[in-house]
Amino acid sequence: MGSHRRPVPSGFDRGAGAAVCVLSAAAAALGAVPANAAPHGDSRAEVDRLYQQAEEATQAYDKADERAVALRREVNDAQDLIARQQQRINTMREALGSLAGAQYRSGGLDPTVALLFSDDPEDYLAKASLLDRIDVRRAGQLRELQAALRELAQERSEAAGKLAELERSRKAVATHKVTVERKLAAAQHLLDTMSAADRAAFEHASRGDGRDDLPDLSGVVPPDGRAAVAIAAARAALGKPYVWGASGPSGFDCSGLMQWAYAHAGIHLPRTSQEQRYAGHQVPLSQARPGDLVVYRSDASHVAMYVGHGQVIHAPYPGAPVRYDPVGMMPVSSVTRP
Repeated sequence: MGSHRRPVPSGFDRGAGAAVCVLSAAAAALGAVPANAAPHGDSRAEVDRLYQQAEEATQAYDKADERAVALRREVNDAQDLIARQQQRINTMREALGSLAGAQYRSGGLDPTVALLFSDDPEDYLAKASLLDRIDVRRAGQLRELQAALRELAQERSEAAGKLAELERSRKAVATHKVTVERKLAAAQHLLDTMSAADRAAFEHASRGDGRDDLPDLSGVVPPDGRAAVAIAAARAALGKPYVWGASGPSGFDCSGLMQWAYAHAGIHLPRTSQEQRYAGHQVPLSQARPGDLVVYRSDASHVAMYVGHGQVIHAPYPGAPVRYDPVGMMPVSSVTRP
């Protein structure tokens, strides 16, 4: 979902940084839409602002959800490890109990008295030597048991910490979900109050240069096989709906589309646009090649895939399907080559 503004000149425009920072500061204020009706031009700007805020919250949701999924795996692994360690401790305790019982049954008399009354002193001495070895063995097993108990306590403490972090991540997911839904609902309310002509004008403006035809990409040659596969996957997603928090195959948010497309090429990208910004080496926009990731806004809250001839494929915002748009549809923050 993009900030739907007129295209900026091609090239890496760092001079727009101050304006982008102002935009990001405005986006940080997550206020509700005023109840009083705004002029149509202001309504379009407000819808655009709400979509940007919703996308920022979507990226935060994606990150928190990804962390929650990873923590669930870690918690499950920790619980399995604890169960195996507990079983090991139980086995060690049983072995020590057997040794203690055997020693008790064999050691009822003082060793000197037992030797005097023994019918076979040599047999007694052999048994006494065995008991000494059993004592040494039991001492070693006791130390091993104590170490295992300390490990188990540490594992339980770490698992408790992961469970607490998982709960915090779940709460963050829920919070970001509410924020996204609230912003999208407010944007939809404003769209519903617009006339058909104003809604058409908003959609026209959101396409950057307003073109509805497919761009001419003839002669575009991807730089390598992986980029070619990723571009083909992104093109296959054209027309699929924007679904916040989704990474395909039936719907996508902006970073979900990039992750899904590059997964087809055997490359795992991070889940959010902020992380994808650093998933490779950065190049100037003037040197962008097909397959590069174009990251927008100073907060890196939107991402698209460059496909050549000044065009990108991206998932714009709710209600707008995956589509082509000019690379300069909004201020470019960076270009990353996975």
